[in-house]
Amino acid sequence: MHTDRFDAPFALGRRRDGAVVRSILVTGDRFRDLAAQELGAAGLNAFLAEPDWDRLAALAEADGEWMPLADAVLTSPVVPRQVLQTGANYRQHVIELIAAGLTQNTDRTPGEARADAARMMDDRAAHGEPYFFIGLPACVVGDDVPLRLPSYSDVHDWELELAVVIGREAFRVSREDALDHVAGYTICNDITTRDLVFRKDMKEIGTDWYRAKNAPGFLPTGPFLVPAPFVDGSDVSLRLELNGRVMQDASTADLLFDLPALIAGASQTMPLLPGDLLLTGSPAGNGQHWKRFLRGGDVMTGSIQGLGTQVVRCVAETRPSPTENREVPS
Repeated sequence: MHTDRFDAPFALGRRRDGAVVRSILVTGDRFRDLAAQELGAAGLNAFLAEPDWDRLAALAEADGEWMPLADAVLTSPVVPRQVLQTGANYRQHVIELIAAGLTQNTDRTPGEARADAARMMDDRAAHGEPYFFIGLPACVVGDDVPLRLPSYSDVHDWELELAVVIGREAFRVSREDALDHVAGYTICNDITTRDLVFRKDMKEIGTDWYRAKNAPGFLPTGPFLVPAPFVDGSDVSLRLELNGRVMQDASTADLLFDLPALIAGASQTMPLLPGDLLLTGSPAGNGQHWKRFLRGGDVMTGSIQGLGTQVVRCVAETRPSPTENREVPS
């Protein structure tokens, strides 16, 4: 297994042990299991509601049943009850998507579309609000699970994102208090089926995020949850490689709406619960820009500064034969 490092003294994770998934404490190249007694809480989300990082720091220095991290089968480090996703939050990303033709307006030239998008982004940054939509928690998996590309499309795309892990419940919090509700950070790759984003049968309705983003395994997450005290989320670098080629390379310093604005904005409608994920948006360099989408056999390597690296392997779903789904007469 990969064991690419995070920068913090320790982090949380989860590992598969047969049919059981266990929370673990990771430090350096070793880990130890965390039962309720070690966590001081009934489970992971209960701990994140009131995280006692000093308790885990002491445990990281203690003797015990430490095991090699390389032997662990790491899975998603979180079990969210809610997943909120942020759209159009990197200026250059949105300009690229619109210029590439992902728009309901097909009358503009690429140059006109790019100029319009640039003006829209500048206006949003000055006067607008974050744009949120929801994902299915069932799509959250670890990179131990291959990404199976559904056969109904050939335009599945990547979106590497910094993900905020909520700690103390946040409901209608202010921008000033927002970061007090963050337990930590992790890595997400928000997979998107581009030709399903807009409804072709009812264009006036607009986007269809359910179909475009919620196939099984479409949110590879982790492998580590790094505590918030060790991460400055306002300026971390993100880098995604596809088969060794750099496709995305940016910094969260380029976010249109920063982390406090996102957390405060998302909390105005519904309480954000301990363990929930808030994805902060993806930078430029998606497959739509490169005119290269995911295929079976592809390997995505996504790294975020201080949080480690996830490696996602793609598998093509077998297309059913014309006779495979025929109704059998009774």
